[in-house]
Amino acid sequence: MYLVKKGQVPNQAHVGIPEGLYEEEHGRQGFSGPSSHLYRTHPPTGWVRIEGPLRPRAFTCAALSTPDQCSAEASPLEILRSPDATVFLSRRSESMTYFVRNSDGDEVHFVHSGRGHYETDYGWLPYEPGDYVVIPKGTTYRTLVDSSPSLFLIVETPAPIALPDRGMLGQHALFDKGVLVSPELGSVRDGGERREWEVRIKRHGEYTKVFYPFYPMDVVGWKGDLWVAKLNVRDFRPVTSARYHLPPSVHVTFQAGGAMFSTFAPRPLESDPQALRVPFYHRNMDYDEILFYHQGHFFSRAGIEPGMLTLHPQGIHHGPHPQAVEASKVKTHTDEVAVMIESRRPFLVAPALESVEIKDYALSWSRS
Repeated sequence: MYLVKKGQVPNQAHVGIPEGLYEEEHGRQGFSGPSSHLYRTHPPTGWVRIEGPLRPRAFTCAALSTPDQCSAEASPLEILRSPDATVFLSRRSESMTYFVRNSDGDEVHFVHSGRGHYETDYGWLPYEPGDYVVIPKGTTYRTLVDSSPSLFLIVETPAPIALPDRGMLGQHALFDKGVLVSPELGSVRDGGERREWEVRIKRHGEYTKVFYPFYPMDVVGWKGDLWVAKLNVRDFRPVTSARYHLPPSVHVTFQAGGAMFSTFAPRPLESDPQALRVPFYHRNMDYDEILFYHQGHFFSRAGIEPGMLTLHPQGIHHGPHPQAVEASKVKTHTDEVAVMIESRRPFLVAPALESVEIKDYALSWSRS
């Protein structure tokens, strides 16, 4: 198929949008497939009500209590699920009393708050806010809280976590593999305790408890290319353009089958006065999108605070709040940090997450 133009359209997408019109992208395969841009006389998010389950949703995750917040023996709370990714929330104020080994998939932990260490087969790895910690399927580990409660967003994927193909950008774009941090082996840290040590093995969502009469983290050496890895968002270097608003796909950090992880990090805004400076309206037809807001001021929408999570399902529009469009005209850069997780197959919201839902979020565009 070839490019066709009809009516009032600019020659370049996202640049020189005719006064009084609103640009919407209708595309496939996320932001990498065929697409058209529609120029409307009203924002496509200007609805007055929605009847049915397909609607943008927002949740105050920072206010949600989890089982492991109250007991070191408990597990994280499942909040969202799709065949491509399952999302959990963990709020630990005490160190885990047991080890866990996930046989259902890889895990990506994003640290929203708190400091501590991961104790793994591969050694000890400190964590701090802004860390991604990638834990391969089958790794035995536990988290040890050093100071203040720790809040983690945990994503489990049945497909292995991998780095995206960066194409002509080269392998050092976004982040150089040299910034990845691996665990350090040290002396056995069991404190000389002679007791049973518990390892919980997860398979098909169920746990089997295995008990050892010795400290199970007794590895004294390892070599290979499968290990626990850490990346902090401060080492993520976003791709930018001074004259064009780039799609979210340029920020993809990890991928796993039908799931993609993207990092929105501070960046300069477009300097071309005709270029769109905020995310364009779109209806992502092939992915559900969830955004977890970590820190900063979230320039594309109002009423968002750190620790919140939004869900934008396939098929229904979303994009910038009207006031964000105006505010962006005087800003020179963003200072937000957020994590986007996309799933090719729809997310189901767990009942526990509904208790912290902002019920009128879908109407926030028309009320801005």
